Amino acid sequence: MKRIPAAVAILFILTLSCTWTGRKATAPAQEPQQKKDTVFPLGFCTDSFRVVDGKVPEGATFSGLMGSLGLSGEDTYKLIQASDSFFDVRKFRAGNSWKAFYEDSTSLKYLVYQENRVRSIVFQCRDSLAAWPYDKEVIHQEKVADVTINSSLWVDMLEAGASPLIIVELADIYAWTVDFFGLQKGDRFRVLYHQDVCEEEVFRITDVEYAVFSRGDKDAHALYFDQGDGGNKYWNEKGESMRKAFLKAPLKFTRISSGFTYHRLHPVHGVVRPHTAIDYAAPTGTPVMSIGDGTVISRGWAGGGGNTVKIRHNSVYTTSYMHLSKYAAGLKVGDRVHQGQVIGYVGMTGTATGPHLDFRVYKNGTPINPLTMEAPSGDPIQEQYKPALDSLYRLRSRKLDSLLTWKPVL
Repeated sequence: MKRIPAAVAILFILTLSCTWTGRKATAPAQEPQQKKDTVFPLGFCTDSFRVVDGKVPEGATFSGLMGSLGLSGEDTYKLIQASDSFFDVRKFRAGNSWKAFYEDSTSLKYLVYQENRVRSIVFQCRDSLAAWPYDKEVIHQEKVADVTINSSLWVDMLEAGASPLIIVELADIYAWTVDFFGLQKGDRFRVLYHQDVCEEEVFRITDVEYAVFSRGDKDAHALYFDQGDGGNKYWNEKGESMRKAFLKAPLKFTRISSGFTYHRLHPVHGVVRPHTAIDYAAPTGTPVMSIGDGTVISRGWAGGGGNTVKIRHNSVYTTSYMHLSKYAAGLKVGDRVHQGQVIGYVGMTGTATGPHLDFRVYKNGTPINPLTMEAPSGDPIQEQYKPALDSLYRLRSRKLDSLLTWKPVL
């Protein structure tokens, strides 16, 4: 009998051992894992319903809409009570979207009302009546913008990758310092600010920490600092208020159609006359604001000037607003008005070739150019806050410079 070589025998034994061990070590089939609970953002699964959607019509009420969708007045009242801690039916707005979810052709199960860009209100209309708010995710971002005027602030802001919403904030901050109707090519804005984004869309500028407007070699700094008195919150680097006695212009975002001159060919009469005013072309109905606190000394028809309002601001300055389509409701001679208060609306009453505001400023009874008028500043920052403002200014300016010059490492 031939003997099996030792090496072959060992190999045979190891093969059997491995085969047996592998079979013995095989784990039993695992039981399938339980399915996790599905989370529905609105609080219910929307897939199994018939959906009807629309927008709130002009003059509609919450009760009226619910009634038109098939809900009884009694159940509507219960839903109003269920939601009164987070939803005010008096703020039910025309133009807002809604979606109704039906279990069949007539049984309204849910209504989702979009209150604003972020929040919706969900109403459960059958079984147990209930209501709850649903808020979309909001991302808070710190941003910087560096925009040099080439064509227009709006276009250049977009090309710089910034939201045009920042323009409104800048217009408010620099309303007493920068003439936004007279921006020139080469003017520059640098801004450090925060914004809120919902579904990849910027819907709100939350605050502007610091901004610099540059024209030539001159810079106008604006720093946010709240000294807790409820008043001005923006200051320059010296602690002077950004708020002046007068706004730079009495209406927002339009163009100058005619400037201040003593020799203008009149567009209607065809003769050369002085035009001691600034004409702002704007659509009929554009709100017109008083550039400063004052008292209404005239409200009425002024011949070629049409509907006109005159305001005396102090013993030195008076302003005039002409060609108005109508006056602000309730405005009358003797009324005290405040800076930024709407006193009328753009029109073309009197002698005018198109809708515009004829705006005039008188200093001691003599007309002056509103665009070159130097308005006095408001009160400076309180003395005890000057060191803190100075430190914050240096911190913010360094931060803005570093963020604008920083480049990611690729």
